[in-house]
Amino acid sequence: MINTAQDLPEYKKRLKKALNNKFLRHAMATFAAAYPEGRARAMTGVDFEALRLEIARGKDEALPRLEELYAAFKAKAEAAGVKVHLAKTAREANAIIAAIAKEGGAKKVVKSKSMTAEETFLNDHLEAEGLEVVETDLGEWIIQLRREGPSHMVMPAIHLSRQEVAELFGKVTGEAQDPEDIGKLVKVARRELRKHFLAADMGISGANFAIAETGALGIMTNEGNGRLVTTLPRIHVALVGLDKLVPDLASALKILKVLPKNATGQVITSYVTWINGPTECQAAASGLKDLHIVFLDNGRLALSKDPVFAEVLRCIRCGACANVCPIYGLVGGHNYGHVYIGAIGLILTYFYHSRKNDRAIVQNCLNCLACKAICPAGINLPLLIKRVHGEVLAEEEKRPLKNRLLRKVLHNRRLFHFLLRRAYLAQKPIAKEGFIRPLPFFFGKEHEFRSLPAVVRTPLRDRWDRVAQKVAQPRLKAALFAGCLVDFVYPEQGEALAKLLNERQVQVDFPPEQSCCGLPAKCMGEMEIAKEMAVQNLKALDPADYDHILVLCASCGSHIKGTYPLLLAKEPGLGVKVQQLAEKIIDFSSFMTEVLKVQPEEFLGQQEKAAYHAPCHLCRGLKVTGPPRELLKTAGYEYVPAKNEEVCCGMGGTFSTDFPELSGELLKNKLDNVAATGAQLLVTDCPGCVLQLKGGMDKRGGKIRVKHLAEAVAATRKERLKY
Repeated sequence: MINTAQDLPEYKKRLKKALNNKFLRHAMATFAAAYPEGRARAMTGVDFEALRLEIARGKDEALPRLEELYAAFKAKAEAAGVKVHLAKTAREANAIIAAIAKEGGAKKVVKSKSMTAEETFLNDHLEAEGLEVVETDLGEWIIQLRREGPSHMVMPAIHLSRQEVAELFGKVTGEAQDPEDIGKLVKVARRELRKHFLAADMGISGANFAIAETGALGIMTNEGNGRLVTTLPRIHVALVGLDKLVPDLASALKILKVLPKNATGQVITSYVTWINGPTECQAAASGLKDLHIVFLDNGRLALSKDPVFAEVLRCIRCGACANVCPIYGLVGGHNYGHVYIGAIGLILTYFYHSRKNDRAIVQNCLNCLACKAICPAGINLPLLIKRVHGEVLAEEEKRPLKNRLLRKVLHNRRLFHFLLRRAYLAQKPIAKEGFIRPLPFFFGKEHEFRSLPAVVRTPLRDRWDRVAQKVAQPRLKAALFAGCLVDFVYPEQGEALAKLLNERQVQVDFPPEQSCCGLPAKCMGEMEIAKEMAVQNLKALDPADYDHILVLCASCGSHIKGTYPLLLAKEPGLGVKVQQLAEKIIDFSSFMTEVLKVQPEEFLGQQEKAAYHAPCHLCRGLKVTGPPRELLKTAGYEYVPAKNEEVCCGMGGTFSTDFPELSGELLKNKLDNVAATGAQLLVTDCPGCVLQLKGGMDKRGGKIRVKHLAEAVAATRKERLKY
């Protein structure tokens, strides 16, 4: 059985241990670097967005019909001689399979890779019944010998070194193995496993598809072991989740087109097997294989009817959400899931393996949106993770102190802003040059990876009437949604915006009743408070009054555009208004390049090398990638690309305070990559990223200046422009 941390203190100990594992870090970093390139090559000529929409639509149409599809599959399969079973729970599925083995006189079982079997802990149950069970997928066999769970849904032993594998095989064979001779290690595995294939009475597999129209199964594997498992033994049992039911072959082929490419960057997996009814088998008394298909419910039918969480059943088990996750890249699957790993695992653990196994790991999400961007089924993984976190909180005896304070403060905008203003006085003894040095006593040593910014004496809202001019005949009328950091920590970013737009005859208003966008509440699982903040801001900022709603904070903009419509869609009257608001949200760089269409002659042409960090919520949330770099060049900077520009800097809102060790490591990687460019300036589009990057640069004594893009552009503007 898998032992997952049940609380945050224990979980953080495991994370620290993983961070200190040099091989694990190297293996994860190597894979993280290779995967995007391999996937890009494999996806050449594939319209991923169109295919994703088709898969999502097909899954959504099938999910409400799972019982109907099961009945259709059962009728077709049984007509072909297959025995079909339905297990309501994991325990029942295990019992059914054990009973099949007993009835068939099976003593030895070989298995091909199956996450559904991992979900039910089938091996443990069968071994307790006296059966010998052997995993035959190379990675699964290795971790079975080590008595571990998988570290990845597709690559279960990715966390192990060749030295560890050689040592393990040495114990199995009784002969020393050379870790550098990979070919020989593979031959050892083949030799040892072949004995088991030939002696097995029963083969157990999973399935990627169960086709209702024909009663056929579809199985994808990277090795030939799957076919040996399903053909050699006289009994074959397939354990299949009800969510694998699809109406027809065409639906399966759409998934088949993208699954291997998204999983490992392969053009096509090595083996695709279709099974439709029992085949001839000389070892069986009847001359035909004894074929059983056990469908597992384990909450799937209830999930398929849930208005919020049903979409998790779209998952095709490619594992790509882990491949691109910065956290998985640091600590590996054993520390980022229970049975199912990666972003999808943080959700499924709650439903399949209880709240206690999810209460710690579900908090470990950056909300960087990388998993959402890569998901071939279009699952809104980050939002569902936060919703699950909310469900966990609701079932706990007492909410954490930070959550209780957040609920109290954000509920009252005036109190919230009063406290932010008073923070300026409280920090005065330790505020120097815009930073808090040293950190307050309640921050531990693990938080010393960056300096924290000081709250300003006069927030942007109190400066606005002085810095933003009233434009007599404006070209456009816009409102600025500032967000907390621009308002109370970095007002210079808002001032830069006001100068640039006023000079270009754009009237920019600052609606004073605006408050926190609500993203921090969402990230802490407080969805009701997030919804309340959405209502507050919609009342403060009527989109009908403006041509555009400008944001300097990519996180605020992405949250308003992407999450507000989901939170308020069913609210009478507000659903229409929030959609209008979402449609008018625009980031600074897109406004400058696509709306105002600024030209190089409007700037001084200063040639300074500038690196760029792409905020997660800009490049993936708002899907803006080209305009920031284009604007940098237009403003006269020499843009120098940095490695992993679109990988998270580690801020993640409250994530950086909850998991400082992980946040600090991501920040170090980011700043190292920027330093390698030789840039004098680091530019980004989000005040949260500015906080992280500027604080980290200050802590390491770096020479590279960090600015918001609006500040960088304003610094090279030509004054007294006429329009």
